[in-house]
Amino acid sequence: MDLSAEATIRQPRDAVFRVYRDELVQLLPYLPNVRNIEVKSREQQGDRVSMVNVWHGGGDIPAAVRKILSDSMLSWTDYAEWNESDHSCTWRSESHSFKDAVNSQGRNVFLESGAGSSIIRIGGRIDVDAAKIKGVPRLLAGTIGPVIEKFLVKQIQDNLQEVARGVDRYLRENPR
Repeated sequence: MDLSAEATIRQPRDAVFRVYRDELVQLLPYLPNVRNIEVKSREQQGDRVSMVNVWHGGGDIPAAVRKILSDSMLSWTDYAEWNESDHSCTWRSESHSFKDAVNSQGRNVFLESGAGSSIIRIGGRIDVDAAKIKGVPRLLAGTIGPVIEKFLVKQIQDNLQEVARGVDRYLRENPR
């Protein structure tokens, strides 16, 4: 299923791009649905940065519910290639619970949008092979896969808006 989302931030593109790339962990207080972000690796070569981050969701999930859901169900690894020359980020994500069943990848582009404002545009794909999810009957896999894809696309679209609001607040409170 195609993934498409867009968010406007009333902050300059260069600042937004650098916060997303370089200061993600400092955004945690502004991201209610994220408990932690671990930077596993970061390599810079010229204007390109390769990163691996592990995200732990479930910040606003009640503790009792979080006990039922395993940490792996609320965590994913994000592999990202940042290109400062064109203000883009190519990424792929791996769900810790459904690594073999979910393929998620795309590209974020950071655009200027007038005086001191920017737009983040995400384009990508999420494909779910529900037959590879434990407990899903093969007979229903073809029906359940698209439902899961639609749910995940909505989650990513909502997450983009949440992170954009967080970046905006962070930059207003920490001006450049």
